[in-house]
Amino acid sequence: MNVLLIGSGGREHALAWSLSASPIISKLYCAPGNPGIAAVAECVAIAAGDLDGLVAFAKEKKVAFVVIGPEAPLVAGLADRLEAAGIKALGPSAKGAMLEGSKGFMKDLCAEHDIPTAAYRRFRDSARAKFFSDTLPLPVVIKADGLAAGKGVIIAETRADAHKAVDSMFDGAFGTAGAEVVVEEFLDGEEASFFALTDGKHVLPMIGAQDHKRAFDGDQGPNTGGMGAYSPAPVLTDAVAEKTMSRILMPTVAAMAERGTPYMGVLYAGLMIKNGEPKLIEYNCRFGDPECQVLAMRLKSDLATALLAARDGMLGAIDLRWHDDAALTVVMAAKGYPGEYEKGSEIRGLDEAAKKNGVQIFQAGTTRRDGKLLAAGGRVLNVTATGTTVAEARQRAYAAVDVVDWPQGFCRRDIGWRAIARG
Repeated sequence: MNVLLIGSGGREHALAWSLSASPIISKLYCAPGNPGIAAVAECVAIAAGDLDGLVAFAKEKKVAFVVIGPEAPLVAGLADRLEAAGIKALGPSAKGAMLEGSKGFMKDLCAEHDIPTAAYRRFRDSARAKFFSDTLPLPVVIKADGLAAGKGVIIAETRADAHKAVDSMFDGAFGTAGAEVVVEEFLDGEEASFFALTDGKHVLPMIGAQDHKRAFDGDQGPNTGGMGAYSPAPVLTDAVAEKTMSRILMPTVAAMAERGTPYMGVLYAGLMIKNGEPKLIEYNCRFGDPECQVLAMRLKSDLATALLAARDGMLGAIDLRWHDDAALTVVMAAKGYPGEYEKGSEIRGLDEAAKKNGVQIFQAGTTRRDGKLLAAGGRVLNVTATGTTVAEARQRAYAAVDVVDWPQGFCRRDIGWRAIARG
């Protein structure tokens, strides 16, 4: 069958790499794709936000199945548009995608169904938001309600910082995403990412991973879209995974069905775990980035078959198999990210780096011009490796990073430190 993948980042390169190995796919397209994706799929110059163009292309090319990578097209209703046109799509409806599209919606659903999460309130008035923030112990978490590319969360260490964060969001720091603000208690513990596929009824757990949100070593600096990830995450024990399924994911899927807005697709739970007890920080309605990169490296089963089973309501009839080896990815970003950064610097040495044992390099923010590979975004490369342990995977990944010739880039040097510290 012909398959269309939507997106252009490292997540989509990992998905394209995995999907391209599927025996059930005869032709793989990616819109808009990137130079790395072009090695395994035919890239078409249609933006992920061009819903009309994507539907028209899928019709023209007789695409049987569309896999939607990023969150924005899902929140905008791309899955609804494709299904209305008779084209199967992997991803929730616009109403289902509200689990990510509105943090307030997600928190209200948790409160209604006793799903463990942080205490919170939602506001459209800065004075009320500040007053409530003053009632919570420090630090306080201030979140823009809508989509903010993974950057709309501020952890305020002082009352003044909390007030400043509230003002900045209502003043448009995150555009329309900050028209409403969620103020919530800070959860202490260890973060992890838990993934599952759901067809609206069945919930099929995948594997977990641990992301590194802060820009610099030692979890210092501003929050980013993610500077690296690894899997497995030791904090996600079998007991924690079982609690996550029974107390968080399954009640959520049941609640969405009860509302008449069944959720189908990938469900990514961002967790805070303390003393073996998971609480929900947030939901994403797609694979994580950069977590998807390590999941793709560990997946044994055919990804296309699993995703199609989710769309067709058949998840109860399949299982997923995973490699025992660990996987770790290091994000190489443009200097200045997540703030201001320059585009257009040349990247060399990728072919040599990719020859390292166990290494796969996924491209994120890249473009090709005059035969040169150039940086075109904030997070630019995902240098990924497998190993028998997280420590071995990390050694291999950084050995490849050291071969990449890109002076204008930087990366954290401590990805996987929690797992390695556990021994």
